[in-house]
Amino acid sequence: MTDLNPRDISAILFDKDGTLFDFGATWNAWATSFLSDLAEGDRDRAVALGALIGFDLDAGVYAPDSFVIAGTPDDLVEALVPEFPNLSRETLFRLINDEAAATPMVEAVSLAPLLKRLAAAGLRLGVATNDAEAPAYAHLEAAGVRQSFDFIAGSDSGYGAKPEPGQLLAFCSAVGVAPNRALMVGDSAHDLTAGRAAGMGTIAVLTGLAKASDLEPFADLVLPDIGYLPNWLGLE
Repeated sequence: MTDLNPRDISAILFDKDGTLFDFGATWNAWATSFLSDLAEGDRDRAVALGALIGFDLDAGVYAPDSFVIAGTPDDLVEALVPEFPNLSRETLFRLINDEAAATPMVEAVSLAPLLKRLAAAGLRLGVATNDAEAPAYAHLEAAGVRQSFDFIAGSDSGYGAKPEPGQLLAFCSAVGVAPNRALMVGDSAHDLTAGRAAGMGTIAVLTGLAKASDLEPFADLVLPDIGYLPNWLGLE
């Protein structure tokens, strides 16, 4: 853990799933629907597919170590494509993204007023997700907060994916803020590892599936959710 001074912060980059949106409340429902559709109503087949991706269909929850939690759509394609020899990778990728884009998102906190408060304080805001870019835009638009962000990148936006720092450095460049004056806020070790690699401050939140003890080794600070940011920043 490093010394993190809120007075030094000029920009905040958020992960999407598990950070802006509650992971379990959103993506458990997506997985149940998606796997059932892929299996064409065959329950046993859907259960087997769920086991491949770390999702317990009977319980309706992801395993804490499921690669899907911090993975990319490409990772999901790689796991599933051997099970569907009649589907191309491109078709499977499109099916995943189409289903994801249509998924109702559950906000981790009320996003619009929080983001308005942060922007009013002069902070530059962005999103870096390992989801694809199209669903990311769709989710932010549906939540009414798309215009709150100066930068939005998905795993297919050309900057790579976390835990590599490419998205994060692109954000800092885009908003003209040095990495040591920016925060990476996320719910997974991937998010925080990327933040450290980029030279940014790192704040973990607990609205994903990871526990505080999982994230503390990678975080300068652990908060229950992003609603605590204004107080930490001294804006309240």
